[in-house]
Amino acid sequence: MEIKIGVHDHPRELTIDSEESIEAIESQVRAAITKGDVLRLADSKERTVLVPAEKIAFVEITPTTRGRVGFGSPA
Repeated sequence: MEIKIGVHDHPRELTIDSEESIEAIESQVRAAITKGDVLRLADSKERTVLVPAEKIAFVEITPTTRGRVGFGSPA
């Protein structure tokens, strides 16, 4: 999954790739915002991103599709 996090007072969003499901990521985001806690997400390269919940402007979760190699018509 590609996750983009908009942060208040920051001109660019944070982008990370994660192996977690959409439901797991959404659950973590909701819990952090509800509790006013820190959102902690780990990416596929074992890096960790921490964002204070009050600074989150938006979270966009996009399933990634693997690019195909070669010629052919889409299925």
